[in-house]
Amino acid sequence: MDRNLALELVRVTEAAALVSSQFMGRGDKNGADGAAVEAMRRAFESVKIKGEVVIGEGEIDEAPMLYIGEKVGSQEEDCMEVDIAVDPLDGTELIAKGLPNAIAVIAMGKKGSLLKAPDTYMKKIIVGPKARGVIDLDKSVEENIINVSKALGKNTTQMTIMVQDRERHNYIFEPARKLGCKIKMFDAGDVAGGIATCFEETGIDMLMGVGGGPEGVITAAALKCMGGDMQAQICPLSDEERNRCYEMGYTDEDIQKKLTIDDLAKGDDLFFAATGITEGNLLKGVVSMGGNKARTESVVMRGKTGTIRFVNAIHNLDKNEILVDLMKKYNME
Repeated sequence: MDRNLALELVRVTEAAALVSSQFMGRGDKNGADGAAVEAMRRAFESVKIKGEVVIGEGEIDEAPMLYIGEKVGSQEEDCMEVDIAVDPLDGTELIAKGLPNAIAVIAMGKKGSLLKAPDTYMKKIIVGPKARGVIDLDKSVEENIINVSKALGKNTTQMTIMVQDRERHNYIFEPARKLGCKIKMFDAGDVAGGIATCFEETGIDMLMGVGGGPEGVITAAALKCMGGDMQAQICPLSDEERNRCYEMGYTDEDIQKKLTIDDLAKGDDLFFAATGITEGNLLKGVVSMGGNKARTESVVMRGKTGTIRFVNAIHNLDKNEILVDLMKKYNME
């Protein structure tokens, strides 16, 4: 894929971040999500791809969607066919409450490269490049922590593990505490936590737990670009979610299968882009500068070269047609 697509994707995540940031702390998660979706959809129109959304917004939550199967991009005949995985606002509760680590994210790969994961829960273990190849979802939490600590050259008491603050993760909390690990809990937004494992300055060594399936595929694409590792398993937590798996063609055997990072995101012809919405571990949030200008920070990655770029941008909101239109629509002028 054309390397110039990397910056095109950043423009798409920037649009979603700029619009949804206007909802910070307003308690309206659906409004923020809807604005992010609409901004992303509009921004995609100028990207020269024949894209199909294979990972979209969660239908179970009845959220506004870039729906699975939707065509995005210019759709010109000479454009490459690509899979698109999107989360226009990863962390709807975070933006509603003004909490850290809300981001807008996109993953893109050649057609057939991204797993069409059902919008259900997924069990995950995620690590950075130094621990690649040592994780195993079939092993216990204790074994995985010990194996990762050895790969990183750390004692278990020096390990920091990100885990979502949910009762379903007691199976992680108890053994991790017995091993003396530090645990960094988060409320929502596990894409940001997953990619943080690949940056030593974040201090995050592992992410473990049961989170969103679509977010798992997006995270896998980023990890492939950075040399990290991940294993996962579809993990429906209700009859509704299990039926959703069946509707998407999954069998019980598929649901029980241990998925490697290559099952989630095939090959290296992949792109990942994310823009911070609220202040986070890795990316700064959108900052209003006065004079109807705003600053954003984004990260964009290319799997083929392993290049990771951080993009700082200052936007004149008066000169961006998409933003002007959506600001009027949502009374955010």
